[in-house]
Amino acid sequence: MALRSGVSFLRFHALRSSSRLLSTHTRPEVQQNGRKIAEFPGAKAPYVTEMKILNETSYEPIPIYRVLDNNGDVLINTEEPNLDKEVLLNMYRSMVQLNQMDKILYESQRQGRISFYMTNYGEEGMHLGSAAALAPQDLVFAQYREVGVLLYRGMTMTELVNQCYGNHEDPGKGRHMPVHYGSKQLNIVTISSPLATQMPQAVGAAYAFKRTPNNDRCVICYFGEGAASEGDAFAAFNFAATLECPVILFCRNNGYAISTPSREQYRGDGIAARGPSMGIHTIRVDGTDTLAVYNAVTKAREMALKNKPVLIEAMSYRVGHHSTSDDSTAYRSLEEIQKWTTDENPVQKFRLYLERKGLWNEDAENALVKDSRNFIVRTMQEAEKKKKPHWKEMFEDVYYDKPFQLQKQMQEMEEHLKKYGEHYPLDNFQKE
Repeated sequence: MALRSGVSFLRFHALRSSSRLLSTHTRPEVQQNGRKIAEFPGAKAPYVTEMKILNETSYEPIPIYRVLDNNGDVLINTEEPNLDKEVLLNMYRSMVQLNQMDKILYESQRQGRISFYMTNYGEEGMHLGSAAALAPQDLVFAQYREVGVLLYRGMTMTELVNQCYGNHEDPGKGRHMPVHYGSKQLNIVTISSPLATQMPQAVGAAYAFKRTPNNDRCVICYFGEGAASEGDAFAAFNFAATLECPVILFCRNNGYAISTPSREQYRGDGIAARGPSMGIHTIRVDGTDTLAVYNAVTKAREMALKNKPVLIEAMSYRVGHHSTSDDSTAYRSLEEIQKWTTDENPVQKFRLYLERKGLWNEDAENALVKDSRNFIVRTMQEAEKKKKPHWKEMFEDVYYDKPFQLQKQMQEMEEHLKKYGEHYPLDNFQKE
């Protein structure tokens, strides 16, 4: 009886399956432009009888959106954003302050005052254009070359310099290497060195926002075209699309991943081409055009808040060395660097735009450069005099209850310093 029941069960499911197959084969065909459309679970596309192998040249390249030409003139008046005078001036002042900070802290590293530094030359337009388009409550995941974003959001030169010098006023308590900034108050997640780790983290944060009632926040995640070669980047793209997260994935395609040019980093139509293929709304923008970046991020934010993730590829050029550990003249020509410094300079373009609007002039420029440089030099000198955090800080802030092993290590270190303290510069560190 049990056997007959089992056979009946199998027959029932066989008949059910065959009826499904019959219904599939007898339903009306879906047509598009006279061609039958296949409806596989994984893709819906037309059938063809001629095999065609596709590559990166099979499609038109994704166009690059711009507002300003190289002389700072608006190409189409309807594309000029309606920004308040003070917003425009704040954006430009942040650019100049950033340039001056880069010059002084780069020299500071060369003088042995700090261990490491990275400049932002050539990428200022992406920083300030994107920062001005965000809301204060939006969460920023930076890579390591977005200092203009931090300045515009309210981080002070003093905070930035203290971090580079690792003194006791550094919120990271000297544990990070220089340029690893962060600010909980300003919704800036602390920067870390490994490439692309911030990308899936940013998408996860955006998903948490999506699950929050009446959400008015989005996440912006900055990364370079080199980081886009990491597996974390593809995971982030896929999760952003499938989970429909309120996230802007902002790629700074500056031409080089340290010494590796973009032509050796990837094939195909840049990073933007990955967006539509993975189901993400995509914009490619001139990263040297501050106003174009502003418009792109403004639109992207509107879409992100509707749970439509957006990929922005901002095309630019890294004018400076990758870091103080790099000499870029070993892998690119001085003529190439000079071309981008003069012809496609985002600071120069924006300055010319402001001058044409009557908002800036030579006197204002000279005064700002002088004041910025003097202030940063004073800030650097003050940061240098501040004591380092107490040595016990190396054992803190990981565990709520300090485990026995760490307690033992700290005790051993304390005994060691009591015995050999004269061999260490303890006067440079804070007392308990």
